Amino acid sequence: MINKVDHIGVAVKSLEQSLPFYTDVLQLELAGVENVESQKVRVAFIKVGETKIELLEPTDQESPVAKFIEKRGEGIHHVALGVESIEDRIKEISEKGIFMIHDTPKTGAGNALVAFMHPKSTGSVLFELCEKKEGEGHE
Repeated sequence: MINKVDHIGVAVKSLEQSLPFYTDVLQLELAGVENVESQKVRVAFIKVGETKIELLEPTDQESPVAKFIEKRGEGIHHVALGVESIEDRIKEISEKGIFMIHDTPKTGAGNALVAFMHPKSTGSVLFELCEKKEGEGHE
């Protein structure tokens, strides 16, 4: 059902201010930066082995990430789980009593299909299901 931890999302106020810690101090590789209009964020993917860290900078004060930072401050926002057949995974998880924020997948960073589980159903952790097609995403 779940084949890996695809990435860990970290909410930040500024990519410009946050990136040097990851690229200069930790000496990790920046895989790419892009705007995700559907989520009102600008993201930077940092490679850490087969997993990535996704830095999320809000581009609008009404975005979910901006509201997260306002309420909780910068820090870990979500854990993205790599899956195949995301529609089937959403159905299976919903049938097990987990509430989904998205009942149908949305297009996220790297053209991946994504859907979030509601943290009230998951022990206060925001989990994202993430399906990437071959050759898509920030490898």
